[in-house]
Amino acid sequence: MEKEQRILKRIIIACSIIFLMLAGCQGSISNGSTPPTSHAFPKPPTPKPDPRAEIFFAVTIPAPLQSGETLLISFLDEVTGLALNPSNHVMQAGDTTHYYIALPFALNSIVKYRFLRQGRTSVNEVRTDNSEVRYRLYYVGGPGEVMDTVASWGDSAFSGSTGRITGRVINNQTGSGLPDILVSGGGNQTLSDSNGEFSLEGLVEGTHDLVTYSLDGRYEPYQQGAKIIPGKRTPVEIRLDPSTMVNVVFTVIVPENTVPSVPVRLAGNLLQLGNSFGNLEGGMSTVPVKMPVLTPMLDGRFTISIMLPAGADIRYKYTLGDGFWNAEHQPDGDFTLRQLIVPESGGTIQDYVETWQSGPSAPIIFEVTAPADTPATDSVSIQFNPYGWTQPIQMWSLGNNRWVYKLFSPFNLLGYFEYRYCRNDQCGVADDAATSGRAKGRSVSTSKKPQYFKDVIKTWNWLNNESISFSSQENVVNRDPGFLTGVELQSSFSPTWEPWLSSAFQDIRSMASNMVVLTPSWTYQSEFPLVFAPVLGKDPLGSEISDEIKQAEGLNLKVALFPQAHFPQTSAEWWVDSPRDSTWWDTWFEEYRSFAIYYSDLAMENNVQMLILGGDWMKPALPGGVLTDGSSSNLPVNAETRWSGLVAEVRQHFSGQVYWAVPFPGDLASVPGVINELDGIYLLWFAPLTSLESPTFNQLQSEAERLLDNEVEAIQVTFKKPLILAVAYPSITGSGKACISDGGNRCLDWTSLSQPQTNSDSIKVDLYAQQDAYLAVLKAINTRSWITGFVSRGYYLPAALQDSSASIHGKPVEGLLQYWYTRMLGIIN
Repeated sequence: MEKEQRILKRIIIACSIIFLMLAGCQGSISNGSTPPTSHAFPKPPTPKPDPRAEIFFAVTIPAPLQSGETLLISFLDEVTGLALNPSNHVMQAGDTTHYYIALPFALNSIVKYRFLRQGRTSVNEVRTDNSEVRYRLYYVGGPGEVMDTVASWGDSAFSGSTGRITGRVINNQTGSGLPDILVSGGGNQTLSDSNGEFSLEGLVEGTHDLVTYSLDGRYEPYQQGAKIIPGKRTPVEIRLDPSTMVNVVFTVIVPENTVPSVPVRLAGNLLQLGNSFGNLEGGMSTVPVKMPVLTPMLDGRFTISIMLPAGADIRYKYTLGDGFWNAEHQPDGDFTLRQLIVPESGGTIQDYVETWQSGPSAPIIFEVTAPADTPATDSVSIQFNPYGWTQPIQMWSLGNNRWVYKLFSPFNLLGYFEYRYCRNDQCGVADDAATSGRAKGRSVSTSKKPQYFKDVIKTWNWLNNESISFSSQENVVNRDPGFLTGVELQSSFSPTWEPWLSSAFQDIRSMASNMVVLTPSWTYQSEFPLVFAPVLGKDPLGSEISDEIKQAEGLNLKVALFPQAHFPQTSAEWWVDSPRDSTWWDTWFEEYRSFAIYYSDLAMENNVQMLILGGDWMKPALPGGVLTDGSSSNLPVNAETRWSGLVAEVRQHFSGQVYWAVPFPGDLASVPGVINELDGIYLLWFAPLTSLESPTFNQLQSEAERLLDNEVEAIQVTFKKPLILAVAYPSITGSGKACISDGGNRCLDWTSLSQPQTNSDSIKVDLYAQQDAYLAVLKAINTRSWITGFVSRGYYLPAALQDSSASIHGKPVEGLLQYWYTRMLGIIN
């Protein structure tokens, strides 16, 4: 971030100088449509090609092709986008269901590929659960052969028996398990847990190539065959050697029409080169703000020094945007994708960008003036829609709320497209109000003539410059020194959030919060077979969580981890649809154990103060478990013993405080006895304070006091544990009713309004109804010393919004909590 800030400062300085000379920055961002014919430097010599090996690919498909169809093997480019720059090859038929092809690859290559049927349309292969195969992996260690089996196609359902691979990935030097290693086999992918354990479910019969891949390259790849027998488990143990990290210096000559002082980035296939390994918007995988920025040299070239794993297969390109927009191209318009097998001793790589442009169309300049009330810490992003919205790209600051972006490519693929502006890469949420929503955008068509669009954003969606100060005089009681004042982050994740962590944590700290609750997640990807694991790009990696922890602790914030589960539908619907027989429950407890131990280990490694287990989605899995309709969840009779054993195991991995999250309101009888073995209660408060449309404040406060005295205190007295009140109220009319109507007779959970969301005319934003609900609860706990902490839930980290969600970021409640927290902690008397 510091390097990027230095770059942005150069932009502002350069444009300011040119503005004085030419009365505007237009001169510095020329519309010249003709690509440069020469560089100021001679083109570096073409490097010698790496040694190559021939790989024989053979595949069995589930049924003969239809008339007019061919079978393709598609080699994928994850830097540009999996579907955006494939290299497709027609396979030869051995018979109606067996096909083959032999192709050469550089030694040490990691090949990413999948199969597709090509007829009038293309149909990708899918896994046995009918989800699309992202890609298969193959490591080219020498001449070899691959025997694959396609489970099914996207236009048909799989029918048949399956098996599974389970195993452990181990550091060959230390014998310890390795977390977050990508394991691929049979078109399936997963990550290893904190002990290195993994499971690949739903594999068709046959021998599959099992490949392990370190996302940052710090461990060498591994490959072996694994035989699958239907209904059986195939166990494996994989030992990986650490890679040797070497210094590689990239130096590049860029075209003469490169905009002065703008960030030139290195986009690549490793985590540290901006690859998320996930399916992001528009089919992208890379995140611009996570790509390293090159440093301009005095002679006009750009350079960067990076530690990379020796022998690793690096696919990369240079870009002024991401892997698709404004990336380098070949003179014929094709995308450029470079390959480097990192030399054992490192070294210097001399590169030459032929052109940023593609096709005959001229570059397009987008300049926008943002509203004066745009937060000073925000940046403005631009998002393009050629076939669907793609990943946002940060614009270049000109100062004084003016931002600019010059788009060069890929115009050879485009005629008409749309664009829109947003704050902090949060397009679809923190939008220009004129183009808010998922479908709207400003239109533009490519042209051989230069184009310069000057736009003005009149207002931002969900940002109305409301004051967040709180001026009332309250007699706030000073609490004990150990009292916790905190903020819990919204339980969602995007790789685009990283640049806004520091600003958000500073805002949280400025409220006098002394704790932040992080909410990392895993996702239930399948009910049967049960698959509970991180989804790359949607659930954070351990390294990303560690970075969050370090930034928070750098601001003297205590950190709690409250791991969450994500579901393909609501959790209540998911539980109802699950098999919930004895075998399924055995698997569920195994998977939850991996989840809990993963975060216990992560908390311990990062010296986190608190781990919070449980949550409102857990009720069917707790003793006496019931579904939302009141029916039994068929929980095993030894569930209490299982939970007790799991808590004991968590204690072995984590020596800090362990709390249990209890939803409130809720049945006291459903509170698990396992709390007796833990350190405290984290009470998830989304409690109705009124049933009236227009209650008085005193009515709200009286009901909060009644709930605390008649119901909550009983929980604290029963278990004799510290109790933290974790509160959520959305910013809507009737917030204190704690009921978000589904349009019928049911109340939705407060998280249904979390961003991103679809605007609803039936829900009215009311920032002060949220403030009243919070104030009623704060005044109710003021003299109740048995409450040991207060936390605001649902904080939306990347942008301040005055929306209907429960997030307090940028709302009056933020000022309210600052007032109370400073006095609770004795900072202000």
